[in-house]
Parts: sequence; C-alpha cells; structure tokens
Amino acid sequence: MTIIDVHNHYYPPAFLDALRKGPSVLQVSDDADSNPVLTSPGDINIAVPGHRDIAYRQEVLDREGVGRQLISLTCPATLLETKERSVSLSKLVNDELARVMADRARHFTALATLPLNDPMASAAEFDRVTAMGFKGVLLMSNVNGTALADERFWPLYERANESGAIMHIHPTFPLGVEAMEKYWLMPLVGFLMDTTLAAAHLVFAGVPERWPKIRWVLGHLGGTIPYLAERLDRGYENFAECRKDIPKKPTEYLKKFYYDTVNFDPKALKLAIDFAGVSQILAGSDYPHMIGSIPKMKESIQALDLTEAERNAILGGNAARLLGLEGA
Repeated sequence: MTIIDVHNHYYPPAFLDALRKGPSVLQVSDDADSNPVLTSPGDINIAVPGHRDIAYRQEVLDREGVGRQLISLTCPATLLETKERSVSLSKLVNDELARVMADRARHFTALATLPLNDPMASAAEFDRVTAMGFKGVLLMSNVNGTALADERFWPLYERANESGAIMHIHPTFPLGVEAMEKYWLMPLVGFLMDTTLAAAHLVFAGVPERWPKIRWVLGHLGGTIPYLAERLDRGYENFAECRKDIPKKPTEYLKKFYYDTVNFDPKALKLAIDFAGVSQILAGSDYPHMIGSIPKMKESIQALDLTEAERNAILGGNAARLLGLEGA
C-alpha cells in the first residue's frame, strides 16, 4: 500500500527567483540559515529546504515511508499581484510543477496554480494545464474578497466539470483578517473559517449541483464543515433563500466532497469519517510548514479504530482512485 500525501506545499526555485527580481507584492529576504522568507501583508512563510529542494524532499519521503505527494503552491499563490503578473507567475509555476512531475513521476503529482484575480485568464490557464496532464488545481478560498461561488468563475467550473477535475480549496487571507493579526490567529482560526465559508457558499449557490463532475477537496479537514453540517441543513429547512438554488440539503453535496487529514486529532478525524465516510478522507500533512507534520499525519490515522482496508484507503487508496493512479 502506497501512502499518498495530498496536502503539502512546494515553492519552485524559479518562482522564488522571479519574486526576488520583481515586481511583486511579496517580499523575499533570507533568514540566518539562508532560507528565503516570503513576506506578504499579514503573513510570513519561511521556505525551508523541504519547500524548495525537490531532491531533499524526496529523501524525506523515502525516510518517512511516503510513496507520493500531490504537491501545490501555497497561499497567497499569485493572487496579490497585478493581473498580468499573476498570469505570468502562474504559468511559470505550472511549467516548473510539470517538470517535477516529468522528472520524478513515481514520487510527485501536482495541482496547478491559477491567476484567479483574472477569471478569464484562469479559464485559459486551466485549459493549458489540463492539456499538460494536470488532474486539477488548487483554489484559494476567496479571491481578494470575491467568493469562489461568484458567477465570474463559472466559465472555469464549466471546463472543470467537462474534465472531471480536482479542485482543492485551500484557505488564504480570510475576510476580516484585521481581527487576526496576533497570536497567529489567521492560520490557526481564520483559515478554517474561510474554508468553511467558501464550501458552504459554493453549495448554497448551486455550484456542485450545476457542475456535479467536479471533484472538490477541502483542506484542513474541511475547516469546520463536518462539525457545522447539521446547522447548514437546518438553514436549508428554515430559510427560503437557502433552498433557492439547490434541490437537496447541503449535506447531500458536502458528503461527496473529499476532506484531507490536516487536523491531527483522531477524534476530529472520526467526526469527518462519521460525516462523509472513509471513502472521502485523504491523508494530508501540510509538509513542510511549521504547523505541518508527516509523522503526525501517519500517527493520527493509525490511532483510528478502523479495519486495515479502511486505514489503507485513507492513507493512499482513496487518493490513488482520485488521481487515477490505481494499478499504476
């Protein structure tokens, strides 16, 4: 059984070089250990070797017994740049990710990055990366304050539906981020709320109803979706507006979403399993962020009261099915 980690992040060195040269809203400096430090409004990311050295990363995977990772860029991706710069940086990132997949096909698959602040350019880039062999994309949970459910993204969803693409929602700067500037409240609390808000809005707006072949993945165990799902159904039952665009309860859509295990509490994982079923849970580590951990990913899944077949499904079988890797 191959362990597949679906939630982790990689900065292609060419992307870091492009940010240094500018122009970019993200500022790149170096810490005392020569790690690039990416600073954006309200956030700091230290690009340790695991973030930027793919050979080093593969050594880590071999040591940890992880057979494959589904790699992706992390927030804010290219959202904060001008539209033109966002397009060029997204193409650069995707070309670099494609090179990693070609050179190290046994170990790495990737989700593409889109210039989401330009919806039509995003649709065009989606067409390009699909032709390159990407199985899906990483979407930020909001686009500089615009909801993913907004109609300006519908051309993208039409394309994604046609190809049965994976769309993995990852949080970014939450709405109301000014209230989260201390104690790392943005990633600790705000990220989870923004993923929850994005998923609920997509469902109530009828996006999964209209385009049912899109395969949605929610980061960080869906934010708080498994915990709040019953409340969303009560909203559907009691508020006419919540029934306007969908013929079924929200949970009937949300139970078809996938949830990665970047929440290392076995009790939280059990809640998600009880909600969506073993088949919808995917192993994720958030490697190599400070708050991520491959060992904790494995330990939390091992701590669950599951059959061997169920555990193997979460560790890799479900992801293999999602990525079309079964029998590969």
